[in-house]
Amino acid sequence: MDKRIATLEEAVAPIQDGASVMIGGFGNSGVPFGLIDALIAKRARNLTIISNNAGAGDFGLGLLLREGLVSKFICSYPRSRGSVWFEKAYAAGEIALEIIPQGTLAERIRAAGAGLGGFLTPTGFGTRLAEGKETRVIDGKGYVFELPLSADFALIRAERGDRWGNLSYHGTARNFNPVMATAARHSIAEVRELSETPLDPERVVSPGIFIDHVVEYGVRP
Repeated sequence: MDKRIATLEEAVAPIQDGASVMIGGFGNSGVPFGLIDALIAKRARNLTIISNNAGAGDFGLGLLLREGLVSKFICSYPRSRGSVWFEKAYAAGEIALEIIPQGTLAERIRAAGAGLGGFLTPTGFGTRLAEGKETRVIDGKGYVFELPLSADFALIRAERGDRWGNLSYHGTARNFNPVMATAARHSIAEVRELSETPLDPERVVSPGIFIDHVVEYGVRP
């Protein structure tokens, strides 16, 4: 079993127009910038992007937006410092937005990866975020029923990987990357270092069963 891919371009080749793509990271930590650049070069369009935020500046997610490749963002924090391209696209009506509270976003993704049918959360009860969703009152407290969230692809960033697809992470890069790896039908990981020998099982965070392809990209953003 060898899940290694030689180039970033080859790794994103299966992503076609209209795909839904989870992109890992938190702020600029753990973002798969190499895979994003390869996706931009591929020019796949009408993408639905699922991420913690909507990017900033002229790199990463912000560059995806600038190039007009995204039709919808599903995220918890669309406006961050320097998120000019999202603001312009949204104001012009060129992009759809679904806002999900950060914890709910992570749990919806986790539920998809775990094969669960959904979960109840008090977050958003009694607000516009609960409109159109099933709600319940349990022991006097209101809850919103949230559905699992999956995607066609996940692009993630890890510190180290091996030929079997096992991954370990550096610091806060563990935000969203591991859980997204479980919730996509095709998960692609870029790693700073690709090991010829198996990773120490005690350090593996994402088992290779969840990873379809791994590519080495030595720059740590």
